[in-house]
Amino acid sequence: MQHKRRKNSVTIKDIAAEAGISYATVSRALNNRPGVNKDTKFRVQEAAERLGYSPNAAARSLVTRQACALALVIPDITNPFFPEVARGVEEAAARAGYSVFLCNTNWNGKKELSFLSLFESRRIDGLILASSNDNGTIAEKFAQTCLPLVAISSFARDIQCNQVIIDDVRGGYLAGCHLLEHGYKRIAFIGGLEGTQATKERFSGFLKSLAEAGIEIDPELCRYGSFTWKSGYHNTLKLLNMAGRPDAIFAANDLLAMGVMQAADELGLNIPGDLAVIGFDDISFASYPRVCLTTIAQPKNKLGQVAAELILTELKEGQKKEFSKIVLAPELLIRRSCGCS
Repeated sequence: MQHKRRKNSVTIKDIAAEAGISYATVSRALNNRPGVNKDTKFRVQEAAERLGYSPNAAARSLVTRQACALALVIPDITNPFFPEVARGVEEAAARAGYSVFLCNTNWNGKKELSFLSLFESRRIDGLILASSNDNGTIAEKFAQTCLPLVAISSFARDIQCNQVIIDDVRGGYLAGCHLLEHGYKRIAFIGGLEGTQATKERFSGFLKSLAEAGIEIDPELCRYGSFTWKSGYHNTLKLLNMAGRPDAIFAANDLLAMGVMQAADELGLNIPGDLAVIGFDDISFASYPRVCLTTIAQPKNKLGQVAAELILTELKEGQKKEFSKIVLAPELLIRRSCGCS
């Protein structure tokens, strides 16, 4: 039986000898260049796997004039939503032999711009951006670079670049319909930053469900802040201490919903007996037995993978086509927080 060599010691010449193919052909196959048929590519891949070949990114960049690296810019590494997106990006990138640099902005526009300057001065092949900027001006500057760009932030939906986004209107509609089906009538909405695309679209879908049921929302039941646990907590205390408090709350993300549940618990209210709660994102905490949060799930891993694949396709083909806008569907995940068994 032939044993695999150490990955660092295997070269393209070794693969050529193993597969009985010329060095030049193996090089073209591994770098996805034209002139190599499918059968030959398959033989090269099999030989590479048998030998345990791992491409040297530094050496490969000298040949292809690419850094074999993507950058992922996110606004909040502490939000469990974004690490799942990052995992999807990394998985797709790794399959193509690319590394991923993760950049966290902490919702700071100046920091986001500083990353752009860094990318322009160093070798990065493509960018995936979840912008922290609510009016898209920073995303616009990213789009003006010569680097392939995919926006995964709702803040950048009007920017001329590739986009992979979630149907937030549909998500808000599903949340509202589910609460109405349980008989809740006085439903509050807690959003993130008021005026941002994600908040507006999730609220829009929610309003549509109420309108179909003939319900007009009380403006006092609509609260905004940041997409954080603290914002959900403080807004819920205000809602639950008002006259005619809500019997249900739709929170625009799961971190807000966690704050809702904490505030209700401190006031001695039972969920869902005294207050129903529904979130948005399906972060890992949402499924914990003591939480069991009904939520609108986003395909986070798929979001990252599709974004990375868009960039990798553009890099492989070496030319820009018309911008793609891919809209992924959300899904209602039913747990106990709305009264379901």
